Amino acid sequence: MRRVHFIRRQISASLHQSVLFVLCVALSLVTLVSLSGFSRSVHSSFLKDARVLHAADIILHSHSPFAPPLLKELAALERAKAVTSARVSEFYSVVRAAKQTNSLLANVKVVDPGYPFYGTVELASGRSFPDILKPGTVIVEQSLLDRLHLRVGERLKIGSAVSVIIDVVIQEPDRPVNFFSLGPRVLIPSHDLASLDLLGKGSRVNYTILAKVSREKDLEQITARLKTSALQDRERVETFRTADSGVKRFFDNFLFFLNLIGIFTLLLAGIGIQSSLTAFLKEQERTIAIMKAVGAKSRFIVTNYFGVISVLGIMGTLLGLGASFSLETILPRLFQGLLPANMELTISRMAVAEGLLLGFVVVVLFTILPLLQLNEVKPRAIFGKQERIGKGRFTMLFTGMILFFFIAMVLWRIQEMKIGMYFVLGVGLLIAISLFCAEGVLLLLRTKRIRNLALRQALKGLFRPRNATRSIMVTLIASLAVIFSITLVEKNLNETFVRSYPPDSPNMFFIDIQHSQKNAFTKELGIPSIFYPIVRGTVLAVNNEQIDREQEHQKRGDNLAREFSLTYREALLEDERIVAGEGLFKKDWSGPQVSVMDTVLKMRDLKIGDAITFRIQGIPVEARISSIRTRTHASLQPFFYFVFQEEILKDAPQTLFTALRVEKSRIASLQNRIVEKFPNVSVIDVTETVQVFAKIMSRLSLIINFFTLFSVIAGILIIISSIFATRYTRIKEAVFFTILGARGRFVLLVFALESLVIGLASGGIALLLSQIGSWVICHYAIDVPYTLFVGSSMIMLLVTTMVVIAVGLGASISILRHKPAAFLREQTEE
Repeated sequence: MRRVHFIRRQISASLHQSVLFVLCVALSLVTLVSLSGFSRSVHSSFLKDARVLHAADIILHSHSPFAPPLLKELAALERAKAVTSARVSEFYSVVRAAKQTNSLLANVKVVDPGYPFYGTVELASGRSFPDILKPGTVIVEQSLLDRLHLRVGERLKIGSAVSVIIDVVIQEPDRPVNFFSLGPRVLIPSHDLASLDLLGKGSRVNYTILAKVSREKDLEQITARLKTSALQDRERVETFRTADSGVKRFFDNFLFFLNLIGIFTLLLAGIGIQSSLTAFLKEQERTIAIMKAVGAKSRFIVTNYFGVISVLGIMGTLLGLGASFSLETILPRLFQGLLPANMELTISRMAVAEGLLLGFVVVVLFTILPLLQLNEVKPRAIFGKQERIGKGRFTMLFTGMILFFFIAMVLWRIQEMKIGMYFVLGVGLLIAISLFCAEGVLLLLRTKRIRNLALRQALKGLFRPRNATRSIMVTLIASLAVIFSITLVEKNLNETFVRSYPPDSPNMFFIDIQHSQKNAFTKELGIPSIFYPIVRGTVLAVNNEQIDREQEHQKRGDNLAREFSLTYREALLEDERIVAGEGLFKKDWSGPQVSVMDTVLKMRDLKIGDAITFRIQGIPVEARISSIRTRTHASLQPFFYFVFQEEILKDAPQTLFTALRVEKSRIASLQNRIVEKFPNVSVIDVTETVQVFAKIMSRLSLIINFFTLFSVIAGILIIISSIFATRYTRIKEAVFFTILGARGRFVLLVFALESLVIGLASGGIALLLSQIGSWVICHYAIDVPYTLFVGSSMIMLLVTTMVVIAVGLGASISILRHKPAAFLREQTEE
């Protein structure tokens, strides 16, 4: 009971510091726990609704027509009534209003009767999808009607066929499988596919066969049989449990990135916990000195204060969990437009358990060192003597434990050793640079001679005993550098691809041109153009070592397991140059040669002379790497990872594509004219695609900035805790200023200038680091021109400084209101 009374009294005596500590503990949990719960909800929802998500038990997928062995095995299973199947083909094509000249790129989906096996296609009319979609009819998305100014019942021309729009699709069970779409959906019955006259050799089509098993227990056995018959490098056979989707891949990658931000925030919040605890214990210093003076042992004192910290830690953990649950209700709205409409999100019990455990570990790790330093408080502190807390023998030990905890958190949350270590090294480097810059600025300010009295006193205030100026600056520099970098990269992407589309880049792409159409197409186009042949192929092996397709698919970036667009030519493009090799191909080599883009080297370590085995239209082709190319500048010009000699691929089944720069006013008429004469050719208006990209990028940037904002909050809490930790010294300074004749306005100016220096120095260094970091990202990672955005940068710096000043002055209000007579009376009574 005495201990309960002691805890209550100590908390009430230092209420502000206690609140700060609780907030820091809560902040350390909120991002990680909320993201953990959200991630588990997304993954469990994908797992729970996996059959509906893929509309089948077994999914067969290929980018080219299925080979006879697989079709033969599937037919045998159907004859045995082990499975029922339905074919689905997806491709892009330009569609037109039958009575108008308006045209639009659409995402065409051709389905067999029986689709879907699980879930339902929701229609605006509420009618049954299988009963509605009949030969001669189509079902479209509302956006297609809006953009072509059509209504249900009117006719739509697709390829060579004209169909009646019978209904509007609201939702498809397997639509979330593809995250990014260039156009609105058009659903067509498979009976009408031939009449469309859209597909030729080499056309870009996603072929899918959906299968429903008659007996659940036969699922794995049937899947194994189909896998045995499939071409491993070209045809994928998966169950609803193992099949991947674009949305799932997106969330895996994006939540992975957000988790890194959460761990970064956890580290900064840990600094805040130590800083706020220092402020709390500073308030208790005289109480501790009195306890020691009357005979209390250090062990007794540490135990009692550990009880106080435990109570505050529990409160902070519960607050963090509560805030995490509240955040989980906000996240679906934050991710609006990115989440599938039918996804249900629930709070995970495991996330709660992880939060409780994480809260306990964080509180123990970041508070035990300040608690042990209570041993160094001497009884003379009763008389206001400042105690110098040494580093102590435990400092290095607990610093190492915190570092180990941070590394363990990284590896636990992202589960990838290589990327995890890169992240740890990156954060360590960022903090080290921030610390180096902060030390340099503080050293400069310490030696600087200032004549202005208010500014001189403000600079001296930065070096008060227990003032966490260094911690404040490091935290603000690191967190602001991340936020500024994200903002600058987003602005450069917008500037390059959205606001000012590159003037030398093509804005129209014409895909799936057949060789027999080349001359007629060129004549109709009326514009000089370069045609690029495309041959579809896959990589089988590198230096006779087979590609591990499962392992490749698990990579977060691009990988060698996918199907590639190959081409052939004898010369470099205008925006290419050789970085390794004497020319595109070596004249003294015999046999097939291939030139690779340097991007491929990120997927696999390759060099000139290495052999790559491709499968091209079912035929293995081994080629030696003759050169490595790179692109000289960022643009939307066509480029290829692999370029062969002409004699190697010229006879392979192929299509052509070309890219042109067309005046905006001519785009619609040219598109309509081409589609009228060449219905199989897909015309992509990149200006519309860029707008879709811009919306998605804007949403992602908003989410990232939202979570990075918690890092800034950690810096703000450290500022407040530092002010509270030096409260006594600040009051004494304010009182002495008043006694010497200074007015309250002068004291306010001193404190404001102190915050101004911290804000300007931290924000300025963060801005410099972010300019360097975002330039590196734009130049080397995403290959876009870099702009400084001086105006926006100055606004970010100004806003940051104003926030720091506001926080500093807000936390100093109680100090400014302290009366000199009351302070001197307290000193006399002591």
